[in-house]
Amino acid sequence: MHTFAEHWPVYVSMPFIAALIGYVTKRVAIEMMFRPLEFVGVRPFLGWQGVLPANAERMATTATEMLTTNLVDPKEIFARLDPEQVAKEIEQPLLRVVEDVTREVMETYQPRLWEMLPSGAQQLLLKRVQAEAPRAITKIMREISRNIEDVLDLKHMVVTNLVRDKALLNRLIRDISRPEMRFIARSGIWFGFILGCVQLLVWSLTRSPIVLPLFGLGIGWLTDWLALKMIFLPREPKRFFGFYSWQGVFQKRRDEVAADYGDMIAREIITVPNLLEAVLRGPKSDRLFSLISREVQKTIDAQASVVKPFVAIAVGTKRFQEMKQVAAAKAAERVPDTIRHAETYAINALDVRNTIVDRMRRLSPLEFEQLLRPAFRQDEWKLIAVGAVIGGIVGELQALLLLG
Repeated sequence: MHTFAEHWPVYVSMPFIAALIGYVTKRVAIEMMFRPLEFVGVRPFLGWQGVLPANAERMATTATEMLTTNLVDPKEIFARLDPEQVAKEIEQPLLRVVEDVTREVMETYQPRLWEMLPSGAQQLLLKRVQAEAPRAITKIMREISRNIEDVLDLKHMVVTNLVRDKALLNRLIRDISRPEMRFIARSGIWFGFILGCVQLLVWSLTRSPIVLPLFGLGIGWLTDWLALKMIFLPREPKRFFGFYSWQGVFQKRRDEVAADYGDMIAREIITVPNLLEAVLRGPKSDRLFSLISREVQKTIDAQASVVKPFVAIAVGTKRFQEMKQVAAAKAAERVPDTIRHAETYAINALDVRNTIVDRMRRLSPLEFEQLLRPAFRQDEWKLIAVGAVIGGIVGELQALLLLG
């Protein structure tokens, strides 16, 4: 009793310190998941990098597998593009490209011949090729739509973007799990306070020096572990003690998560610029340029009959074939930038956001859990261990204060 009277503030503070341990260990664990983006310290062991950034490729691959397996089918998405509408959207810039490329090639290979051609013949050639260009684009878009896997590696695109931009990967996980993170932190307060009351009782009865650090360690470990489990489990609402119902926090927010996830994927990952970048510079880009080059050469052959005899005689058949190839290559370089003019139409037509939202709402609880669970599973023991160590240290400080 004398000891209680002497140290009553410390006794009374035990549940509150335990609540603080619960909260602080959760906040530390959450921040350790995302920060720092790059390794800080001395490799390989003395330092830290956020769990997500450190495992960016694995996390990105897991997220992409879910995205491309259950949520987005590239063939279905691109089938929504109307090739004729795409051609219509880019018609004016396309006509300028055709004129520029035609003039540039002719002036490079045979400037005198181009100058000698009557203005009417020049314009006739330009107009005939320009008239055919939209039909060529329509044909190209239709072939791309039917065989999108030949020119676009969606998995490669998503993984590349997420690994390259670790901050984006962090936002993808953090933004959709913000309420879960708040729950983890706040749950530490309540769990910690309850365990702190038990700690106070045990300490009062035993006054053993080992009680406080053990309880501190246990509070840090148990509250972290319990909070992580309560995010995902149970997957369906479950009644406890006959009156209390609980469902994993993440599972309960399915509609909200679907909307947030769909928004972010459509806004920052499966965007028209990213898709164009992947098609133009991805591992399958050579197939697209081959397709465009083939169609451009066909168009030149079909529409250049009015001047082809003059050009072939002037530069030779071999030289003329080379001119066609150069024209096709230049067009292949310029057409992709021209297609960017159809970006607004493509965003609305592809409708990535609503597709993802709709598909997510149809996922089974286990499939839905996989959106976030991989971010925790492999390295959650590290986060729990850190919470336990912090709790143990605080408990030891309490013991020193009481016994000192």
